[in-house]
Amino acid sequence: MGTSLKTDGSSRKNVLASSCIFMGLGHIIYLKQYLKGAFFALLEIIVLAVSPKLANMIKDMIEIGRWWGRIPGDPNSVPISPAYFRLIDGLIALVIVILFILMYIASVKSALSAYTEFCLDGRCKSNKESLHGIAGKAFPIVGLSPALILVIFFVIIPLVFSMLVGFTNWSSPNHLTPGAPVNWVGISNYISMFGGDSTWTSAFGSVAIWTLIWGVLATATCYFGGMILAVILYETKLKIAPVFRAILILPYAIPSILTVKVWQNMLNGSQGTINKTLMELGIISENINWLTDETLVRVVCILVNLWVGAPYFMLLITGQMTAISDDVFEAATIDGANKFQVFKSITLPLVLYQTVPLVIMSFTHNINNFGAIYFLTGGGPNTLASTETGAGATDLLVTWIYKLTIDRQYYANASVLAMLIFVVLAPFAIWNFRQTKSFKEGEL
Repeated sequence: MGTSLKTDGSSRKNVLASSCIFMGLGHIIYLKQYLKGAFFALLEIIVLAVSPKLANMIKDMIEIGRWWGRIPGDPNSVPISPAYFRLIDGLIALVIVILFILMYIASVKSALSAYTEFCLDGRCKSNKESLHGIAGKAFPIVGLSPALILVIFFVIIPLVFSMLVGFTNWSSPNHLTPGAPVNWVGISNYISMFGGDSTWTSAFGSVAIWTLIWGVLATATCYFGGMILAVILYETKLKIAPVFRAILILPYAIPSILTVKVWQNMLNGSQGTINKTLMELGIISENINWLTDETLVRVVCILVNLWVGAPYFMLLITGQMTAISDDVFEAATIDGANKFQVFKSITLPLVLYQTVPLVIMSFTHNINNFGAIYFLTGGGPNTLASTETGAGATDLLVTWIYKLTIDRQYYANASVLAMLIFVVLAPFAIWNFRQTKSFKEGEL
């Protein structure tokens, strides 16, 4: 195999063969792009050096169903490290191998592309020109690579790990302590959650329904509450309107955990400020169970969330209203429209057009609004059905997952719920966003 290139394309096989034999070899031998070739070659050397470790990690993951459940001391077991560590290690190793394969393919394509340019120009690019190409057309790929790697290792791998845990019996108390059996159980966790076990199914149904109700009401109240505030402050034309706007934004400006905790103390059934004040005024004769009555506490959650979230939409909608031309309002007034008709036919459609995508995002956020519920009620009050499952009357799916994971260590059940949220919520949000007119080429 010679090292000279021909411009008639006959050397393509040599470049392809050398690049396939070892990463960067074609760049170094034929194309004289030493820096790029050295980078690819160094990458393969590193992967080859750690390949025995990667192979063992992947092997452990593949055989996980055979060695999960064995006890320490079994001569046929894979000892010491907990099973879930081996599973994570195997996933990481598999991702590294996939990335390496993709880089290998990219190196071969790079060599072939460089040879095609050689056939057209009659010369190989210098190292400087090669680096300039990376800074040019390849810059988007190079620039996005760190973000892609972070997404893979901090989003995709945990997601896959969570999905796999849902197919095991990794839960307290019988399958958690060192030496306890942990095995694949197939879809039995999903069957128990979705009809196979009346206790878990009942708890799931209650939490899921309340999660959807909460998502809709929390989003609608904050949005239209913010819109009412925005319209009042905008239409009054008071010089001190900015002062009121600044006061109203305080609940949003203060960290929500502080705001929610203040409300929790104020709504305390026996020592809370609200009950004491109402009793002093003679409005009530006994304490109201704001946070322990199952129906009342849900209303309280929505109202407290309104207090925290409405200022955000007030500012957002105020900004959209100021962007509407005054000529539109003047024309409507000349035509005899009153303020309500102007709001219904002009202000509301234009504001909705601009803010619907944000409303959809807000709905998705509220479905997973952990702090608004957990720091106010802790998911309670607890019901009789929650004795085993830990589900409370105000638990959202996300707070229930937290309690199952942290409090009860039912990791398998929590993984089932986590995958449900991902499978249902992500497509729902994407589909709804794609249906908005603002997404479809800006059509009103």
